[in-house]
Amino acid sequence: MEEDLTAGLIALQSHLETMLERVQKNSAILQKFQAFEIRLLKLNSLPGTIDHLLEEGKNYFDLDVISLCLIDETGEIAKTLNNYGYSRSSKNGLILVDGKGPLKSIAIEPYVGIYEHTRCADFFPQIEKQPTSVAIIPLSRHGKYLGTLNLGSYQLDRFADNMATDFIEHLSSVVSICLENNLHIEEIRQVSYIDALTGVNNRRFLEQRIDEELKRSQRNAEPLSCQFFDIDFFKSVNDKHGHQGGDLVLSLVAATIKHQLRDNDVFARYGGEEFVALLSNIDEAKALEIAERIRKAIQTLVIAINDISISVTVSIGVSTYMPDSASISIEGEIAARLIKSADFALYRAKHNGRNRVENGGVVFNKQGL
Repeated sequence: MEEDLTAGLIALQSHLETMLERVQKNSAILQKFQAFEIRLLKLNSLPGTIDHLLEEGKNYFDLDVISLCLIDETGEIAKTLNNYGYSRSSKNGLILVDGKGPLKSIAIEPYVGIYEHTRCADFFPQIEKQPTSVAIIPLSRHGKYLGTLNLGSYQLDRFADNMATDFIEHLSSVVSICLENNLHIEEIRQVSYIDALTGVNNRRFLEQRIDEELKRSQRNAEPLSCQFFDIDFFKSVNDKHGHQGGDLVLSLVAATIKHQLRDNDVFARYGGEEFVALLSNIDEAKALEIAERIRKAIQTLVIAINDISISVTVSIGVSTYMPDSASISIEGEIAARLIKSADFALYRAKHNGRNRVENGGVVFNKQGL
């Protein structure tokens, strides 16, 4: 009898210890999730949210693979990420769906279970080793389908079709809310950074991005070139054809310049008839070549104003920043010198006859180097 009681107590103790371990493990998981959730809710930019989901999510939830699929039929998400200088090509796990690709008929029901190639492969592209069990979680808000968050593990039993989905449903809700909020924030932010007349970015946007571009230039030891544009004799266009004619010229010149630049180049209306472009990883010679190509493209424009065809030209000043890893720099000071050098070169182009490109030279980390 005593032996049976002792054995029973030992078994009960073992059971209690197992339950305690499970409670402690679940508590640790809950704390991790809460930390992940709090951090996610504090983020106020789309790139930051994407990075947190793709990079930190694996650590928080001890996963092998995470991908994020976002519906982007209008291209606005891609445009927003480009405006941040966010490299989508190097971001494994980010999928933008334009409604025309293989995910156009993507299911909006969650899938939890064994990895099936025909069903799951498009959600986990460009990875060396496919997961063995997955959770494909739809993201939606107010009836609008945003995409999916896709979790993968090399453990076959990590995601089973009979597992409780409370956690997955909660995660879906939190991520959906954060994505919706950040997409709305980006819409408002983009409106505030756009010049209403020309549709290109404004000076405020340029002033925000130039420090980011300089930091990237220093980090990657790559040049950053600046082009400063001014429409020649623009006042006479306004005097002869009115402000409507001047507005048309501004819009067409801006569109022509933008067409000659890359999607990741920063292009903004600086003020009046002046525009500025920042070209990442473009050296002095290449920046001058691009500027000359733009000058010729604008010279060939034929603009019809009230049945009268006119042509315009631009003067362009160019400067280039070359990072020096041996010295510490202050981005704001370099930004001012980079713009100033291009502006001085523009002034020379005006002084030397207009419709030409002038080189302001190379700007280094330290004045006078």
